[in-house]
Amino acid sequence: MEPTESLIEYPSDFPIKVMGATHDDFAATIVDVVLEFDPTFHIGRMEVRPSPQGNYTGLTVTVRATSREQLDDLYRALHAHHMVKIVM
Repeated sequence: MEPTESLIEYPSDFPIKVMGATHDDFAATIVDVVLEFDPTFHIGRMEVRPSPQGNYTGLTVTVRATSREQLDDLYRALHAHHMVKIVM
């Protein structure tokens, strides 16, 4: 498969898992980052799961993916954010 090819059909709903240390502003901050790349995103498309000890918060944000470039840019922005530990 060529690097420019994708197994994802666009547009489509695409879940992204994000984990970071528990913080009052974590979810809102991630929503702000996601909105830069998917202006149609809303809080109803996010699941929040605290870790068993409460030290970390896991989020699943389901974005409307319109291109590989959009997803790549979103992943880079999430990885670069200081509150984010893991993006899958």
